Amino acid sequence: MRFNKIYFSIWFFLFALFAYWQFNDPDPEVWVSIYGAAMIFCLLGVRGIFPKLPLTLVVILAVLGAIYFFPGGVGDWIADEWAQKDLTMKTPQMEENRETFGLLTIALVLSPALYKAWKK
Repeated sequence: MRFNKIYFSIWFFLFALFAYWQFNDPDPEVWVSIYGAAMIFCLLGVRGIFPKLPLTLVVILAVLGAIYFFPGGVGDWIADEWAQKDLTMKTPQMEENRETFGLLTIALVLSPALYKAWKK
Protein backbone atom coordinates (compact mmCIF):
# COMPACT_ATOMS: atom_id res chain seq x y z
CA MET A 1 0.00 0.00 0.00
CA ARG A 2 2.89 2.37 0.74
CA PHE A 3 4.21 1.87 -2.80
CA ASN A 4 0.83 2.97 -4.21
CA LYS A 5 0.88 6.19 -2.20
CA ILE A 6 4.41 7.12 -3.23
CA TYR A 7 4.09 6.04 -6.86
CA PHE A 8 0.74 7.69 -7.52
CA SER A 9 1.65 10.83 -5.53
CA ILE A 10 4.76 11.37 -7.62
CA TRP A 11 2.83 10.85 -10.84
CA PHE A 12 0.03 13.13 -9.66
CA PHE A 13 2.52 16.00 -9.36
CA LEU A 14 4.21 15.13 -12.66
CA PHE A 15 0.87 15.10 -14.48
CA ALA A 16 0.06 18.44 -12.83
CA LEU A 17 3.27 19.83 -14.35
CA PHE A 18 2.40 18.31 -17.73
CA ALA A 19 -1.05 19.93 -17.57
CA TYR A 20 0.47 23.29 -16.61
CA TRP A 21 2.85 23.15 -19.58
CA GLN A 22 -0.10 22.56 -21.91
CA PHE A 23 -1.58 26.00 -21.32
CA ASN A 24 0.54 27.42 -24.16
CA ASP A 25 -0.40 24.52 -26.46
CA PRO A 26 -2.49 25.11 -29.61
CA ASP A 27 -5.27 22.99 -28.03
CA PRO A 28 -4.87 23.37 -24.24
CA GLU A 29 -8.43 22.41 -23.34
CA VAL A 30 -7.88 18.93 -24.76
CA TRP A 31 -4.50 18.21 -23.19
CA VAL A 32 -5.13 19.85 -19.82
CA SER A 33 -8.27 17.71 -19.59
CA ILE A 34 -6.38 14.54 -20.53
CA TYR A 35 -3.64 15.16 -17.96
CA GLY A 36 -6.31 16.23 -15.45
CA ALA A 37 -8.03 12.86 -15.86
CA ALA A 38 -4.70 11.11 -15.27
CA MET A 39 -4.26 13.23 -12.13
CA ILE A 40 -7.67 12.13 -10.84
CA PHE A 41 -6.82 8.46 -11.34
CA CYS A 42 -3.51 9.01 -9.55
CA LEU A 43 -5.35 10.58 -6.60
CA LEU A 44 -7.68 7.59 -6.53
CA GLY A 45 -4.62 5.32 -6.62
CA VAL A 46 -3.15 7.13 -3.61
CA ARG A 47 -6.35 6.29 -1.74
CA GLY A 48 -6.30 2.69 -2.96
CA ILE A 49 -9.37 3.12 -5.18
CA PHE A 50 -9.11 1.45 -8.59
CA PRO A 51 -12.34 1.74 -10.63
CA LYS A 52 -12.20 -1.08 -13.17
CA LEU A 53 -14.29 0.23 -16.06
CA PRO A 54 -13.07 3.86 -16.09
CA LEU A 55 -9.42 2.79 -15.78
CA THR A 56 -9.85 0.26 -18.57
CA LEU A 57 -11.38 2.90 -20.84
CA VAL A 58 -8.69 5.49 -20.09
CA VAL A 59 -5.80 3.07 -20.68
CA ILE A 60 -7.34 1.72 -23.91
CA LEU A 61 -8.06 5.24 -25.20
CA ALA A 62 -4.54 6.39 -24.32
CA VAL A 63 -3.01 3.46 -26.19
CA LEU A 64 -5.29 3.98 -29.20
CA GLY A 65 -4.50 7.71 -29.21
CA ALA A 66 -0.78 6.97 -29.07
CA ILE A 67 -1.11 4.56 -31.98
CA TYR A 68 -3.03 7.18 -33.95
CA PHE A 69 -0.41 9.90 -33.33
CA PHE A 70 2.62 7.59 -33.46
CA PRO A 71 5.44 9.31 -35.33
CA GLY A 72 6.82 7.79 -38.47
CA GLY A 73 10.45 8.51 -37.66
CA VAL A 74 11.04 8.40 -33.92
CA GLY A 75 14.80 8.65 -34.41
CA ASP A 76 14.45 11.72 -36.61
CA TRP A 77 12.11 13.34 -34.11
CA ILE A 78 14.51 12.76 -31.21
CA ALA A 79 17.40 14.15 -33.28
CA ASP A 80 15.31 17.24 -34.11
CA GLU A 81 14.45 17.75 -30.43
CA TRP A 82 18.12 17.54 -29.41
CA ALA A 83 19.18 19.86 -32.21
CA GLN A 84 16.81 22.68 -31.30
CA LYS A 85 17.98 22.82 -27.64
CA ASP A 86 14.66 24.12 -26.28
CA LEU A 87 11.09 22.92 -25.90
CA THR A 88 9.41 25.29 -28.32
CA MET A 89 7.29 23.64 -30.97
CA LYS A 90 8.88 24.18 -34.36
CA THR A 91 6.56 21.96 -36.41
CA PRO A 92 3.12 20.37 -35.95
CA GLN A 93 4.89 16.99 -36.34
CA MET A 94 6.93 17.70 -33.19
CA GLU A 95 3.75 18.47 -31.27
CA GLU A 96 2.06 15.26 -32.39
CA ASN A 97 5.15 13.25 -31.46
CA ARG A 98 5.15 14.75 -27.97
CA GLU A 99 1.44 14.03 -27.61
CA THR A 100 2.07 10.40 -28.57
CA PHE A 101 4.54 9.94 -25.76
CA GLY A 102 2.29 11.80 -23.32
CA LEU A 103 -0.48 9.31 -24.04
CA LEU A 104 1.92 6.38 -23.75
CA THR A 105 3.09 7.74 -20.40
CA ILE A 106 -0.48 7.92 -19.14
CA ALA A 107 -1.15 4.33 -20.26
CA LEU A 108 2.03 3.03 -18.64
CA VAL A 109 1.58 4.94 -15.39
CA LEU A 110 -2.02 3.82 -14.97
CA SER A 111 -1.30 0.19 -15.91
CA PRO A 112 -0.46 -0.86 -12.32
CA ALA A 113 -3.79 0.65 -11.19
CA LEU A 114 -5.57 -1.23 -13.97
CA TYR A 115 -3.86 -4.46 -12.90
CA LYS A 116 -4.99 -3.91 -9.31
CA ALA A 117 -8.55 -3.14 -10.49
CA TRP A 118 -8.79 -6.41 -12.42
CA LYS A 119 -7.04 -8.41 -9.70
CA LYS A 120 -9.80 -7.62 -7.15
